[in-house]
Amino acid sequence: MLGKGKEYLEVIAALLRRVEDEQAEAIARAADLIAETLVQGRALFAFGAVHSSLPVSDVFIRAGGLALLNQIKAPAMNSVEYDPPMLWIGMERLEGYGSLIARNAHLKPGDALIIVSVSGRNPVSVEIAMTAKQKKVKVIVVTSLAYSKSLPSRHSSGKKLFELGDVVIDCMSVPGDAILEHGALPVKFCATSGVINTAILQTLMAETIERSIARGFIPPVFIAGNLDGYESYKHEFHKQLEENRDRIFYTIFEEMY
Repeated sequence: MLGKGKEYLEVIAALLRRVEDEQAEAIARAADLIAETLVQGRALFAFGAVHSSLPVSDVFIRAGGLALLNQIKAPAMNSVEYDPPMLWIGMERLEGYGSLIARNAHLKPGDALIIVSVSGRNPVSVEIAMTAKQKKVKVIVVTSLAYSKSLPSRHSSGKKLFELGDVVIDCMSVPGDAILEHGALPVKFCATSGVINTAILQTLMAETIERSIARGFIPPVFIAGNLDGYESYKHEFHKQLEENRDRIFYTIFEEMY
């Protein structure tokens, strides 16, 4: 029998229902924006710093995933691969680093960029959004409005990420993200943003693929390499990739796909 685990699952289920009820319009607008971007032959990018990179990684180069999605990566920004942790915590707050990342990405006018940041206050994500806007890139923000509005920006401009989005999708995490309580602990535990942001991005990809097809563009989609029958899909998939080579900025291994 589950105790706090059951409570957590109930919280997540309730948040997912709120996303469906309260964020459907924002997700639909974001999907329309991305679909139109793809139909026009432009590129799609996504970025998240540290833990916020994990939901982005969940929709990048995976079974059923949109092959036109490019994840922007940078040292100490992707997942939590660097030790000690204070390195990536400090670099996320390092002013100037986000601008450097964005300037060296393949962003061009008319492209679209998804940025995930729960608090939306750290300089890296704010600067990437700022630089993208300067490049005439459309910015979709996934953040917690309650969390972000409860705290000051750490960037010298005073800006927070939600203020820079063409579309803002609220993941509705509470300030601090953790949700459960126990009398023996002085702090809350178990965050919601990872699960909810992953669900939001997968939902956004589903809507984007559907809306792209409705506009007459069939986007390339990955099939699981562990699924029998993927070999019969490979020829058509490679043809699609070649047709879109100018907006794919990662390497696909031929021996796999």
